[in-house]
Amino acid sequence: MRYLNSAHYIDMVSKTGSIRAAAESLSITSTALNRRILAMEAELGVAIFERLPHGVRLSTAGELLVHHMRNQLSDMERVKAQIADLAGARRGHVAIACSQALLPYYLPTQIALYRKSHPNVTFSVHLRDREEAEQALVDHTADIAIVYEPARLGAFMTRVRVHQPIQAVVRPDHPLAAHKTVRLRACLDYPIALPTSSYGVRYLLDIAAQSSSLQLEPVIQSDSFEFLRNHAISENIVTFHFPIGLSDHTMTGDMISCPLDPRDVPAGVLYVGQLKGRTLPTAADRFADQLSASLAQQYDAF
Repeated sequence: MRYLNSAHYIDMVSKTGSIRAAAESLSITSTALNRRILAMEAELGVAIFERLPHGVRLSTAGELLVHHMRNQLSDMERVKAQIADLAGARRGHVAIACSQALLPYYLPTQIALYRKSHPNVTFSVHLRDREEAEQALVDHTADIAIVYEPARLGAFMTRVRVHQPIQAVVRPDHPLAAHKTVRLRACLDYPIALPTSSYGVRYLLDIAAQSSSLQLEPVIQSDSFEFLRNHAISENIVTFHFPIGLSDHTMTGDMISCPLDPRDVPAGVLYVGQLKGRTLPTAADRFADQLSASLAQQYDAF
């Protein structure tokens, strides 16, 4: 396994851009790590890294090598998981990159459900926007990405996609709370709080407003949906969210959500996917299956 250890070391240097920082993360000396790199470069007959005044970066040959190494490391994790399955021990690790809406309620519930049957499986969950999540798949720092449209990456393989109608979210005593659906124009009769432009909710609202010649003039903007929800309770104003991030709030009665009329704002689309052509480790593959089945059961899959 010495080669795989070297692969892991070189991959870490490529991610940190620094031999010293990578050595600290790996709990080895920078001298020992540099020797590993020099030995690999001598074997290949080409420089893997370009030495810079402050750090290192991959050479063209190094980029090819690291891509190959990441595939090998991923395959080894999959084989380890399969061997563990043969022994009856459900082990493995699942790395997830996802949109903010998944973090408060949906993913904690799904991970707890999975670990109830497979307590030896570990997880890492990281907040990433769509572009960052897709890059994490390419870098093999994530097994699964759960993001909102549009997904333009050619290497993204969709496991499931579901509609997510944007919800107007208000306190129970707000005038809009009694509506089963609400028009966007009616929401704009009241103060509104909006997410920043990098989020899918805002993207869809901006397009809808432009096509209807409406003006979105938020009194509050934030990149935190948790803040927007709580502020909507405090000030009794209108905010907007995808339904997957709202269940607990609406169940407690602290907030009411009603879908925006689809004539005004189209539904968002939530994608669960992985890197095209990659065979996921067993634990990640089974968790992706669980997510796909759960989302298809709860929402409109297509």
